[in-house]
Amino acid sequence: MKILLAINNEPLVALIQRALSRFSYEWVIVDNGFDAFQKAITSRYDLFLLGYELPRMNASEVLRRCCSIENFKLPPTLVLTSTEEERHRVEAEHFSQTTVVSRPIAMRKFVSIVQQSLHQNIQMTCLGGGTGLFTLLSGLKTLTGINLTSIVSMSDDGGSTGRLRDMFGILPPGDVRRSLVALSTAPDLLNELMQYRFSKGAGLEGHNLGNLLLTALHEIRGSMADAVKSLGEILNIQGNVIPVTEMVNTLHAQMDDGRVVTGEKNIGILEEGGSDYRIVKLWQEPKTSANADAIEALFNAKYIILGPGDLFTSIISNLIVDGVGEALRACPAKKIYICNVMTKPGETSGFQVSDHVKELNHYLKKDVLDYVICSSTAFSEESRLMYAQKFQHPVIEKDRSRLKAQTRAEIIFADVASETVLVRHDSLKLATVIKKIIDGSRSGALEL
Repeated sequence: MKILLAINNEPLVALIQRALSRFSYEWVIVDNGFDAFQKAITSRYDLFLLGYELPRMNASEVLRRCCSIENFKLPPTLVLTSTEEERHRVEAEHFSQTTVVSRPIAMRKFVSIVQQSLHQNIQMTCLGGGTGLFTLLSGLKTLTGINLTSIVSMSDDGGSTGRLRDMFGILPPGDVRRSLVALSTAPDLLNELMQYRFSKGAGLEGHNLGNLLLTALHEIRGSMADAVKSLGEILNIQGNVIPVTEMVNTLHAQMDDGRVVTGEKNIGILEEGGSDYRIVKLWQEPKTSANADAIEALFNAKYIILGPGDLFTSIISNLIVDGVGEALRACPAKKIYICNVMTKPGETSGFQVSDHVKELNHYLKKDVLDYVICSSTAFSEESRLMYAQKFQHPVIEKDRSRLKAQTRAEIIFADVASETVLVRHDSLKLATVIKKIIDGSRSGALEL
């Protein structure tokens, strides 16, 4: 977690850092209000810790200017005051998520207040990849009181992502880029640039600009994890994005006819022919181990969301990373699975909801799900026919007792999809259902 510390008192700064040293926070330290404001609006912080009487701009003025910026979300903030007058000045402003701490204060109590401020929001970790994860994050970003972390699959080897992976020997940047854009609070034009794909140019055609930026940052910073953090600061993301592993790997799938398909791209090609084959085993070569930050995010989460996305190539590709399944089995978070809206040839032909859940349980080696969200959205006959021509059909459950036999989870059928040019999960509808799950967990009664 990252803390902006703005106090014009070196001994006090040293004392605060020493008291909180066991938590391994990342510190950005300034000694005046002007620099505090500049830092506050150019990067994302989990906590502001401000002394009231700062040179050049006091704490109230810093917060006032921050709050005047459109779309700026003030993080939990502690303002240290030395007099009753200072305390009243801050409280009179009614800044959101701001607590006044009057000095002197026992350091043990101060540490407790810092911890409570940092962890007052709900920690939510999303695990997946592809456009499904982008859709989910875009909706969850609209909810208040939630700290989002996106753990992203690292098995993509197609298109621009695959070419850059092979040329530079880096982790695939595509799914990471989507998560960064989904969580971005940067101007729309910058987000459009991140998604821009070149349509011509020798060596550039087909490449995505955001992928190229991540590749460049990887070369500068030395790792994809550090590249993601750097680009996240540029985009001022609302949350965290973590590659599930730091090891380059290739996905392998054994089909039910015995053949082995190598590479996520080639698994996807099976879709084009309307294949009725099913995947019976999925693995990665070389065997991968989880990013330590990803494991920490799973254990720190109050809610973990799996999906939406392709069952094998976007979700299970994360579960087979060494350490992820173990963390999901051991961590106390509530686990939510968002089932696909449509079947996918070559992966889930003929699958019902219960088949999806069965595969998850198989790779997790245990039924850990607490909620399963299934689409009840009614689609037009025109859409059904269009998708049938591509050998895709709505994911349903003909026998709900079969689903209940697969999992102890609460099954939620809800209108979570939309029908435009394509049938997809709807980001705001998903966010609404997940918000109701959170509220229901607090009150003990889920109302949908």
